[in-house]
Amino acid sequence: MNGWLLATLLTGVAVIVVIKRLRGEPVNARDLFAPPVILTALGLTSLAKTDHLTGPDLAWAGTGAALGCALGVLRGATIQLSERGGTLWQRYTGRTFVIAAASLLIMAAFGLLAEKMGMHAHARPLQLSIGISFLGEALAVGRRGMATGIPFAPERSRPWQRQGWMG
Repeated sequence: MNGWLLATLLTGVAVIVVIKRLRGEPVNARDLFAPPVILTALGLTSLAKTDHLTGPDLAWAGTGAALGCALGVLRGATIQLSERGGTLWQRYTGRTFVIAAASLLIMAAFGLLAEKMGMHAHARPLQLSIGISFLGEALAVGRRGMATGIPFAPERSRPWQRQGWMG
């Protein structure tokens, strides 16, 4: 897939997630973890298919993943959790956006440093960076949510489930 098309698609998905979370949304396990796990898996697949990866490329990629996950956990710590209708809800706060902006700057600086030190640009898949960051956020929100004792929202039924198309 074209790099610009992929970046546009991933940016669009991230914007939709941010808008939903800015307004507030129920927390359920599938919606919390599925998107970051899928993005991370796509990024790892892309990385695995990359030819001529070196040890330093993998070391920089691993370090970048750890940093991105840690920044996601930090962002997840700023998300407001509350109870609505007997289930857990999440909402982004102003601090969430401050951490998100700082994270973008930190990750951009890390990427520039990594390339300056010899990391190949193709060893940094965008979907891996976004997926790992959202995975860190999901881990923080999931852990904090479980600690509240408020039940997670039930899974939403899908159109094909409501109409009896599948199981």
